[in-house]
Amino acid sequence: MQWKQITLFLFTVGVLAVCGVIIAPFFSAIVGAVVLAVIGQPLYRALAIRIPNRNLCATVSLLIFILVIITPIYLLAQNLAEQAVDVVASLRSDTTQQNIAAYFSRHPVLAARINAITDSLELGNTARSVAGFLGSHFAGFIGKSFGVVTQIVVMLFILFFLFRDRELALNFVRSLLPLRADESERLIERVGDTIYATALGRLLIAGIQGTLAGLGYWALGVPNALFWAILTGAMSIIPAFGAFLVWVPIALYLGFTGHWGKAALLALWGGAIVSTIDNFLYPILIGPRLRQHTVAVLLSILGGVAFFGVTGIVLGPVFFSAASTLLEIWKQQNAEEHSLSPYKSGRLPATDPVPD
Repeated sequence: MQWKQITLFLFTVGVLAVCGVIIAPFFSAIVGAVVLAVIGQPLYRALAIRIPNRNLCATVSLLIFILVIITPIYLLAQNLAEQAVDVVASLRSDTTQQNIAAYFSRHPVLAARINAITDSLELGNTARSVAGFLGSHFAGFIGKSFGVVTQIVVMLFILFFLFRDRELALNFVRSLLPLRADESERLIERVGDTIYATALGRLLIAGIQGTLAGLGYWALGVPNALFWAILTGAMSIIPAFGAFLVWVPIALYLGFTGHWGKAALLALWGGAIVSTIDNFLYPILIGPRLRQHTVAVLLSILGGVAFFGVTGIVLGPVFFSAASTLLEIWKQQNAEEHSLSPYKSGRLPATDPVPD
């Protein structure tokens, strides 16, 4: 009988491994659907009060998400691409080149080192190599574009059913967890709070930092302020130092082009406001739900991105949160076992005196 159980176990593991390989190409779509389902639950519940039909309610929720989130992101991506082209053109403009050349003329040692590097490049061969690289990767770029569209379609498809069959999905997860009912609810609630806090709270803080940085760029006359504001917001997802990676080079650029006063103002604005406001917003927007130290959040996001890619922004904190919750459950179970087992705790049970 035992060999049958072992065979069944190995067969089950093998089948699950094959299923994992099959759905691996849609991993990002699945994660995105789960994140949007967690964020959209308040909306779905509010609509469910007025729309009792689950299919119709899920459809309306999905359409709202497409109009409010997917469409603006698509339009923003188009604008961002145009802004990126403008940034490249600005860096190649005669005025910018003259300002940079004037700066290097005042620093001949730095200019000599850069000239030594550029003299070793043969421009004709370099241009041909770049053209060949772009040509060979153009088809791959088109393929990735179709891949992104496919991921979005699959994500929306999964999101519809997560809205409609949320309880069914949660019951399935509960049935797989080797925990008591209260412990399963605790783990699911903690993971849900982490997803909500990371995906919504962290993005909200990053959006505020990007907006504040964009106001500073616009006020100081930085070219393509919208592009740099969006880039600052995207980098601000990394806590503690993400925004520094954008506004510091811009401040240096302003200085190198002769605007040291503007560079100092941007450094003051970026250091005192943009890069520090998350210290005040984090406890308000994220702290009560995430319940993790800033160091743990930083490591989980950086490690998650390194391991999972973009989805690691959410998956890293989720795994950290799940691990801390499971450790708490483990400690609680051990404490309960010791309290119920007097021999393990070193206390003997009380006994009636032996009659003489």
